Amino acid sequence: QVQLVESGGGLVQAGGSLRLSCVVSGRTFSNYAMGWFRQAPGKEREFVAASSWRSGGTRYADSVKGRFTISGDNAKNTVYLEMNSLKPEDTAVYYCAADRALRVGPHPDYWGQGTQVTVSS
Repeated sequence: QVQLVESGGGLVQAGGSLRLSCVVSGRTFSNYAMGWFRQAPGKEREFVAASSWRSGGTRYADSVKGRFTISGDNAKNTVYLEMNSLKPEDTAVYYCAADRALRVGPHPDYWGQGTQVTVSS
């Protein structure tokens, strides 16, 4: 069983930065495709970023491309989401996800509990 625990959320001003962490336990994260999703109040959960360490390659939602970066640290078994140039519309609960498939799909197998990111204008 894989467990995902996110941290790093908080309140930041527009233009600021945050780094979210997702500590993976139970299995090595590189055995999975890992991703980040977010859900804003009153909206559906949406894809943000993903990386497929087994097959290679990363992808991002158009809304965050050039501002967010997904990365992983094998020694810490942790996946990160570096968020720069934050905008008020980035405000949401951010979720880490792990997918047993080679690529993160719309319904990953495992989810974290989420971490709140609030960007003030």
